[in-house]
Amino acid sequence: MTRRSHSPIFLTALLYAVGVAHAQDSTDTAPAKSVVLAPVVVKADGGDGYVVSQSQANSFGQASLQDTPATINVLSRDLLDDRQPRSLSELARSDASLGDSYAPVGYYQNVAIRGFPLDLATGYRFNDLSITGEQTMALENIQQVDILKGAAGLDAGVLAPGGVINYVGKRAANVQTATLGTDSHGSRYGALDLGRWLTPTFGLRFNTAYEGTHAYVQHSNGRRNFYAIAADWLISPKATLQLDADYQASAQRSVSGYQLLGGSVLPLHPSRTLMLGYQPWQQPVSIHAANFTARFHYQFNDDWQARVDAGHSRSVIDDNVAFAYGCFYAPACASGATPGYFFAPDGSYDIYDYRSPGDTRQNDELRAQVQGHVDTGAVTHDLTVGADVLRRGIDQRPYVYDYVGTAPGDQSEPPYFAPSPNQPGPSQQRLSSWQRAVFALDRVRLSPHWQLLAGGRFVHMDERDYDASGAPQRHTRLNHWLPQTALLWQPDAKLTAYLSYTQGLALGMQAPYWTANGGSFLPPQLSRQWETGLKYAASNALQLDAALFRLSQPYQYAQPDSTTQGFSFVQRGQQVHTGIELQANGRISESLHLVASISMIHARAQNTGTPSYEGHQVVNVPKLRTSVYADYRLPFAPSWGLLGGWRYAAQNAATPDGHTHVPAYHLFDAGLRYQTVWNGHALSLRLSIDNVFNRFYWRDTGSSGGDSYLFPGAPRLARLSLSYAL
Repeated sequence: MTRRSHSPIFLTALLYAVGVAHAQDSTDTAPAKSVVLAPVVVKADGGDGYVVSQSQANSFGQASLQDTPATINVLSRDLLDDRQPRSLSELARSDASLGDSYAPVGYYQNVAIRGFPLDLATGYRFNDLSITGEQTMALENIQQVDILKGAAGLDAGVLAPGGVINYVGKRAANVQTATLGTDSHGSRYGALDLGRWLTPTFGLRFNTAYEGTHAYVQHSNGRRNFYAIAADWLISPKATLQLDADYQASAQRSVSGYQLLGGSVLPLHPSRTLMLGYQPWQQPVSIHAANFTARFHYQFNDDWQARVDAGHSRSVIDDNVAFAYGCFYAPACASGATPGYFFAPDGSYDIYDYRSPGDTRQNDELRAQVQGHVDTGAVTHDLTVGADVLRRGIDQRPYVYDYVGTAPGDQSEPPYFAPSPNQPGPSQQRLSSWQRAVFALDRVRLSPHWQLLAGGRFVHMDERDYDASGAPQRHTRLNHWLPQTALLWQPDAKLTAYLSYTQGLALGMQAPYWTANGGSFLPPQLSRQWETGLKYAASNALQLDAALFRLSQPYQYAQPDSTTQGFSFVQRGQQVHTGIELQANGRISESLHLVASISMIHARAQNTGTPSYEGHQVVNVPKLRTSVYADYRLPFAPSWGLLGGWRYAAQNAATPDGHTHVPAYHLFDAGLRYQTVWNGHALSLRLSIDNVFNRFYWRDTGSSGGDSYLFPGAPRLARLSLSYAL
């Protein structure tokens, strides 16, 4: 690794030093039995089992989920503990609206919400502040995960229309828990969760983890080390400060995806365990990521408060892979009849030595806002006014991407070839992007039963792109107003009906190299979303939601034409996703807890000028997905819980003309939880089994850089963990 951030380690030592000094200066060092934090704080218990009533998403001001006119699913800490996800792809299994979108094993992963892939620059957040998506986000220090579905222009400005995933950090608490784990492949896992209120007004939470992964794909074992610290300081009855810092180092060989044979046929005998293109000299992908947030809250009085939040996120990637891609050099493609950017019709493929060390992505954000309540008689106003600045930077070295050999299509380990003698060049700034914004939202309470929300975000964007030598090649400047409005009807405290309209803005995609305008960026694009929904609190521990939405943006695709390359990358027509989402989260009975969701999406390209791309489902957007997970506590043995789940995805388009699909699949998961007290300390034993019947399935037909890939789903995997309160 050529560049590495040590700031979280320094912050860890500094915060502990401050805590010790603060404790020594205090006249009362006994830990507080209960501490009431400011309203912005998420409680450490996370809710009632799988139910959480509050999200940290900022799009609609500070409000409960029942008062939020949008679909937000919150994955609780209890659910994360039971399902034991270790990656973003595994996390996405808990919500039917999410799906993989280029999520290789051993690499940072991306997902789609409502069929639109998230923007790695702005689609992921930690404590509601932007983080780099090019990292493997750890979950050890996470209390809950907020999934905001659909356009969120007020919350994040320039981002893809699918939505936002927000990780909410654990807060200070008197806790000390050790966890050990393994899995059916022999992986090793250990974690510590240590926290204490050192005084009635100052507390710390420290999380650390080590994982040695024995992956199901050959030659792709990996490891990671993780450290995180959180500090809560109740400065005064009116002022609070929350600090969070984490650092993770991971290393694992990246696994290439399959491609269609000849551009139209599924691989005939795909393997879940074969590493395509494997070469002994291939180094792991090494990712060093650091995230930091600081949040200050001041309560002026009962009606008015202010917040100032700052975030820093940095990811440094040593990207190394013996990459399986295309068939430009394969004998089966020599005639030119088969496009070179797919595997050959006989299954053979080319192997490239790809090395891009020191690939650095950095996000810095500063946000200030004031929130208050104004009573004008029969009508009241809850106001939010603020400003936000986000800087996104990318530094890269000119990479090595050289052909080294061609592998046969017999699904055996490929022959070994010599690596390229070429070396990457010096690091250069490749992107400097600034987003400056002001935003405002007014929640007007017209009566006890009606609310009107109106607001928006004015965004000024200034982005400069540089070539591999550091020379400017693109300068994008734009100003845009993104409105957001909603109407809510609440006949009683349990039921909310709403209608909302939101606009978002996303940067245009970069044209694939094999198109006539390869490498150029398309202009920014506007997305629009209408959503209507019902939220019903069946009880204090059971929430039922239903939503109907229509989400649209310009369709970006490689359009067949008469150019020498045969394609030009364009924005033409509209990509329209119309869907229904149903979700239930909570306690069905004293013994049964349930997290269930259904997503039905009609995704179409319209008015594109290419008739063969219309009239059928868009690539990598199944018409139907389901996700069900249940926890049944045995009435006759309450220490034991039976866990089980079902996942379904309909057939999934793999080509834009809709002629090739991957089959639908049903998957079943199971598990067991045992909780008791041993020597006066809580002990939990968890067993989770994914894909119980070991079914083969294609989990992803997404694209990267304009090229399409197919990724097999994981085989049966059992994870066992033991947690003990020290």
